[in-house]
Amino acid sequence: MSTPTGFDELIHPSTRLSIVAMLFATEWADFPFIRDGLSLSDSALSKQLHTLEEAEYLEIRKEGGGRKRRTKVRLTARGRTAFEGHVAALRAIVEGAVPTVAQLTAPEQQHAEASR
Repeated sequence: MSTPTGFDELIHPSTRLSIVAMLFATEWADFPFIRDGLSLSDSALSKQLHTLEEAEYLEIRKEGGGRKRRTKVRLTARGRTAFEGHVAALRAIVEGAVPTVAQLTAPEQQHAEASR
């Protein structure tokens, strides 16, 4: 089976997929909200955000200064499109692996016909 169109190797690792899924549901999210929601360390989250930002999937905005400095993150249009394509590709993979109703009932039908 070939990889479906839209499958995104950059988004696929579970941590990045979780980040992008969380951001897909909102306009902007604060760094602590993402960190705590996904149970990540600051450094682990920073690394993943940087990778996604380099691919232009995220926009990172730093506001304020000193102890009141806040980091906010959002998906770009490119990031939203990539996530939608990846989800569609995952659905295609899952649907291709799930037997159809006809395949599930075929042995039962064959048994019934053999019994006649």
